[in-house]
Amino acid sequence: MDKNINKFIYDRHSDIIFSLNGSRVKEFKFHNKMLTLKADSLFQYVNNEEVEHEGEVCFKDCDLRLCSVLIFNKTLGKGHFTGDSISLEEFMDVHRNCEFEIITEGYFGNSTTYSGWLWEEGENPVSAIMYIWNSGDMVYCKYGE
Repeated sequence: MDKNINKFIYDRHSDIIFSLNGSRVKEFKFHNKMLTLKADSLFQYVNNEEVEHEGEVCFKDCDLRLCSVLIFNKTLGKGHFTGDSISLEEFMDVHRNCEFEIITEGYFGNSTTYSGWLWEEGENPVSAIMYIWNSGDMVYCKYGE
């Protein structure tokens, strides 16, 4: 069964269309300079009510050389911590079976920052911060109606 897909281009000079706060990114894909994050939830306010959709966020003209992920050894705020900075490309290869739960999101020009918890199967979550840079459109694709 094919899903209907509705696309919304984010205007970087106005309010965000959807929130990813509380979403879990289940899959990361990169093809033809487009980074796609498949999320279990996109949250949208419609008539002062929060509506949840399944969907994905696409970053067009993404340069993976300018994208990175900080991965810590535990959740932040729980005492002394250490961590590593890796490229987003390496992250997608090494952590392909993980889920990234977005707790905060920030949009600054062509730069997007997501911070949250990285969930590996059978492990306790650890904190992670993802930095994405793209020069093209950021497109929200919601599935459904």
